[in-house]
Amino acid sequence: MSQRLARLDSIVFDLDGTLWDTCSSCAIGWNNVARRHAIAFREITADDVRSVTGRPHVACIREIFVGLPEEHLALLAEETQDEDMRIINERGGLIFPGVAEGLERLAARFPLFIVSNCQSGYIETFFDLTGFGPLFRDHECWGNTGWSKTENLRTVIARNGLSTPLFVGDTVGDEKAAMDNDVPFAFASYGFGKCSNMILTLDTFQQLADLLVG
Repeated sequence: MSQRLARLDSIVFDLDGTLWDTCSSCAIGWNNVARRHAIAFREITADDVRSVTGRPHVACIREIFVGLPEEHLALLAEETQDEDMRIINERGGLIFPGVAEGLERLAARFPLFIVSNCQSGYIETFFDLTGFGPLFRDHECWGNTGWSKTENLRTVIARNGLSTPLFVGDTVGDEKAAMDNDVPFAFASYGFGKCSNMILTLDTFQQLADLLVG
Protein backbone atom coordinates (compact mmCIF):
# COMPACT_ATOMS: atom_id res chain seq x y z
CA MET A 1 0.00 0.00 0.00
CA SER A 2 1.31 3.46 -0.90
CA GLN A 3 2.06 6.03 1.78
CA ARG A 4 -0.87 8.21 0.63
CA LEU A 5 -3.30 5.31 1.08
CA ALA A 6 -1.80 4.40 4.43
CA ARG A 7 -2.53 7.93 5.72
CA LEU A 8 -6.17 8.13 4.64
CA ASP A 9 -8.61 9.66 7.12
CA SER A 10 -11.80 9.34 5.01
CA ILE A 11 -13.33 8.10 1.74
CA VAL A 12 -15.55 10.10 -0.62
CA PHE A 13 -17.57 8.19 -3.22
CA ASP A 14 -19.15 9.10 -6.50
CA LEU A 15 -22.59 7.45 -6.76
CA ASP A 16 -23.67 6.37 -10.26
CA GLY A 17 -21.26 3.87 -11.77
CA THR A 18 -19.44 3.51 -8.45
CA LEU A 19 -22.05 2.32 -5.94
CA TRP A 20 -25.07 1.55 -8.16
CA ASP A 21 -26.55 1.67 -11.67
CA THR A 22 -29.97 3.22 -12.34
CA CYS A 23 -29.56 3.71 -16.08
CA SER A 24 -32.45 1.41 -17.03
CA SER A 25 -34.82 3.24 -14.68
CA CYS A 26 -33.67 6.66 -15.90
CA ALA A 27 -34.16 5.64 -19.55
CA ILE A 28 -37.79 4.79 -18.75
CA GLY A 29 -38.20 8.15 -17.04
CA TRP A 30 -36.73 10.12 -19.94
CA ASN A 31 -38.95 8.29 -22.44
CA ASN A 32 -42.00 8.90 -20.24
CA VAL A 33 -41.44 12.66 -20.21
CA ALA A 34 -40.84 12.80 -23.96
CA ARG A 35 -44.05 10.87 -24.66
CA ARG A 36 -46.05 12.91 -22.15
CA HIS A 37 -45.29 16.07 -24.10
CA ALA A 38 -45.39 14.46 -27.58
CA ILE A 39 -41.71 15.26 -28.15
CA ALA A 40 -40.67 13.30 -31.22
CA PHE A 41 -37.40 11.54 -30.56
CA ARG A 42 -36.01 8.02 -30.73
CA GLU A 43 -36.39 5.62 -27.79
CA ILE A 44 -33.78 6.30 -25.11
CA THR A 45 -31.89 3.24 -23.86
CA ALA A 46 -29.96 2.43 -20.70
CA ASP A 47 -26.77 2.63 -22.75
CA ASP A 48 -27.67 6.20 -23.76
CA VAL A 49 -27.98 7.18 -20.11
CA ARG A 50 -24.82 5.29 -19.21
CA SER A 51 -22.85 7.17 -21.87
CA VAL A 52 -23.43 10.54 -20.16
CA THR A 53 -23.61 9.49 -16.51
CA GLY A 54 -21.30 11.50 -14.29
CA ARG A 55 -22.23 14.88 -15.75
CA PRO A 56 -24.77 17.34 -14.31
CA HIS A 57 -28.32 16.28 -15.16
CA VAL A 58 -29.00 19.20 -17.51
CA ALA A 59 -25.82 18.44 -19.47
CA CYS A 60 -26.87 14.79 -19.80
CA ILE A 61 -30.25 15.73 -21.25
CA ARG A 62 -28.75 18.23 -23.68
CA GLU A 63 -26.22 15.73 -25.00
CA ILE A 64 -28.67 12.84 -25.49
CA PHE A 65 -31.55 14.90 -26.91
CA VAL A 66 -29.30 16.90 -29.23
CA GLY A 67 -31.12 18.71 -32.02
CA LEU A 68 -34.36 19.39 -30.16
CA PRO A 69 -35.64 22.97 -29.77
CA GLU A 70 -34.52 24.83 -26.67
CA GLU A 71 -38.02 24.78 -25.14
CA HIS A 72 -38.12 20.98 -25.39
CA LEU A 73 -34.64 20.61 -23.89
CA ALA A 74 -35.56 22.89 -20.98
CA LEU A 75 -38.77 20.97 -20.32
CA LEU A 76 -37.00 17.58 -20.47
CA ALA A 77 -34.20 18.78 -18.20
CA GLU A 78 -36.72 19.97 -15.61
CA GLU A 79 -39.25 17.14 -15.62
CA THR A 80 -36.89 14.18 -15.98
CA GLN A 81 -35.33 15.03 -12.63
CA ASP A 82 -38.54 14.19 -10.79
CA GLU A 83 -39.51 11.39 -13.17
CA ASP A 84 -36.13 9.71 -12.65
CA MET A 85 -36.69 9.49 -8.92
CA ARG A 86 -40.29 8.35 -9.31
CA ILE A 87 -39.24 5.44 -11.52
CA ILE A 88 -36.21 4.63 -9.36
CA ASN A 89 -38.47 4.48 -6.31
CA GLU A 90 -40.64 1.97 -8.19
CA ARG A 91 -37.92 -0.11 -9.85
CA GLY A 92 -34.84 0.57 -7.74
CA GLY A 93 -31.30 0.39 -9.02
CA LEU A 94 -28.62 -2.25 -9.37
CA ILE A 95 -26.22 -2.20 -6.42
CA PHE A 96 -22.80 -3.30 -7.63
CA PRO A 97 -21.50 -6.58 -6.20
CA GLY A 98 -19.67 -6.20 -2.91
CA VAL A 99 -20.95 -2.69 -2.17
CA ALA A 100 -23.26 -3.53 0.75
CA GLU A 101 -20.72 -5.62 2.63
CA GLY A 102 -17.81 -3.42 1.60
CA LEU A 103 -19.41 -0.20 2.83
CA GLU A 104 -20.13 -1.79 6.19
CA ARG A 105 -16.48 -2.78 6.56
CA LEU A 106 -15.16 0.58 5.39
CA ALA A 107 -17.53 2.60 7.59
CA ALA A 108 -16.24 0.79 10.66
CA ARG A 109 -12.84 2.36 10.01
CA PHE A 110 -13.33 5.51 7.92
CA PRO A 111 -15.87 8.34 7.74
CA LEU A 112 -17.67 7.94 4.41
CA PHE A 113 -19.11 10.63 2.11
CA ILE A 114 -20.80 10.99 -1.29
CA VAL A 115 -20.26 13.69 -3.94
CA SER A 116 -22.35 13.36 -7.11
CA ASN A 117 -23.46 15.38 -10.12
CA CYS A 118 -27.04 14.20 -9.56
CA GLN A 119 -30.19 16.22 -8.98
CA SER A 120 -31.46 17.21 -5.52
CA GLY A 121 -33.03 14.32 -3.62
CA TYR A 122 -31.30 11.61 -5.63
CA ILE A 123 -28.73 10.71 -2.96
CA GLU A 124 -31.51 10.64 -0.36
CA THR A 125 -33.45 8.26 -2.64
CA PHE A 126 -30.36 6.04 -2.77
CA PHE A 127 -30.22 6.06 1.03
CA ASP A 128 -33.93 5.29 1.40
CA LEU A 129 -33.87 2.36 -1.03
CA THR A 130 -30.66 0.78 0.22
CA GLY A 131 -30.65 1.60 3.92
CA PHE A 132 -27.05 2.82 3.54
CA GLY A 133 -27.73 6.31 4.89
CA PRO A 134 -26.35 5.70 8.40
CA LEU A 135 -23.01 4.65 6.91
CA PHE A 136 -22.37 8.15 5.47
CA ARG A 137 -21.46 11.33 7.37
CA ASP A 138 -22.29 13.90 4.68
CA HIS A 139 -23.05 14.31 0.98
CA GLU A 140 -23.32 17.00 -1.67
CA CYS A 141 -24.52 17.22 -5.27
CA TRP A 142 -24.89 19.49 -8.29
CA GLY A 143 -28.65 19.72 -7.76
CA ASN A 144 -28.18 21.33 -4.36
CA THR A 145 -25.44 23.79 -5.25
CA GLY A 146 -25.25 24.16 -9.03
CA TRP A 147 -21.50 23.69 -8.64
CA SER A 148 -19.04 21.40 -10.40
CA LYS A 149 -17.91 18.13 -8.86
CA THR A 150 -14.54 19.77 -8.13
CA GLU A 151 -16.27 22.48 -6.09
CA ASN A 152 -18.62 20.07 -4.32
CA LEU A 153 -15.76 17.76 -3.40
CA ARG A 154 -13.85 20.76 -2.06
CA THR A 155 -16.92 21.77 -0.05
CA VAL A 156 -17.33 18.35 1.57
CA ILE A 157 -13.63 18.22 2.41
CA ALA A 158 -13.73 21.67 4.04
CA ARG A 159 -17.10 21.22 5.75
CA ASN A 160 -15.96 18.05 7.45
CA GLY A 161 -12.36 18.99 8.14
CA LEU A 162 -10.94 16.14 6.09
CA SER A 163 -7.15 16.02 5.81
CA THR A 164 -6.34 13.01 3.65
CA PRO A 165 -9.45 11.72 1.85
CA LEU A 166 -9.59 9.22 -1.00
CA PHE A 167 -12.04 9.88 -3.85
CA VAL A 168 -13.54 6.80 -5.51
CA GLY A 169 -15.23 7.21 -8.90
CA ASP A 170 -15.55 5.90 -12.43
CA THR A 171 -15.38 8.82 -14.88
CA VAL A 172 -12.94 11.46 -16.07
CA GLY A 173 -15.05 14.02 -14.21
CA ASP A 174 -14.34 12.18 -10.97
CA GLU A 175 -10.67 11.93 -11.87
CA LYS A 176 -10.52 15.68 -12.57
CA ALA A 177 -12.28 16.56 -9.30
CA ALA A 178 -9.73 14.50 -7.38
CA MET A 179 -6.79 16.05 -9.20
CA ASP A 180 -8.16 19.59 -8.77
CA ASN A 181 -8.33 19.00 -5.01
CA ASP A 182 -4.99 17.15 -4.79
CA VAL A 183 -6.82 14.06 -3.56
CA PRO A 184 -5.76 10.50 -4.52
CA PHE A 185 -8.20 8.88 -6.92
CA ALA A 186 -9.34 5.25 -6.98
CA PHE A 187 -10.82 4.27 -10.36
CA ALA A 188 -13.85 1.94 -10.28
CA SER A 189 -13.15 0.18 -13.58
CA TYR A 190 -16.38 -1.83 -13.31
CA GLY A 191 -18.32 1.45 -13.78
CA PHE A 192 -19.15 3.55 -16.83
CA GLY A 193 -15.99 5.43 -17.80
CA LYS A 194 -12.30 5.26 -18.54
CA CYS A 195 -9.59 7.01 -16.52
CA SER A 196 -5.81 7.21 -16.64
CA ASN A 197 -4.56 9.05 -13.55
CA MET A 198 -5.34 6.99 -10.45
CA ILE A 199 -3.59 5.71 -7.36
CA LEU A 200 -5.31 2.35 -7.79
CA THR A 201 -7.76 0.59 -10.08
CA LEU A 202 -10.66 -1.39 -8.64
CA ASP A 203 -11.98 -4.27 -10.72
CA THR A 204 -14.54 -4.95 -7.96
CA PHE A 205 -15.76 -2.93 -5.00
CA GLN A 206 -14.60 -5.65 -2.63
CA GLN A 207 -10.98 -4.91 -3.58
CA LEU A 208 -11.25 -1.50 -1.89
CA ALA A 209 -12.41 -2.95 1.43
CA ASP A 210 -9.86 -5.76 1.24
CA LEU A 211 -7.02 -3.28 0.66
CA LEU A 212 -7.98 -0.64 3.22
CA VAL A 213 -9.54 -2.80 5.95
CA GLY A 214 -8.17 -6.27 5.33
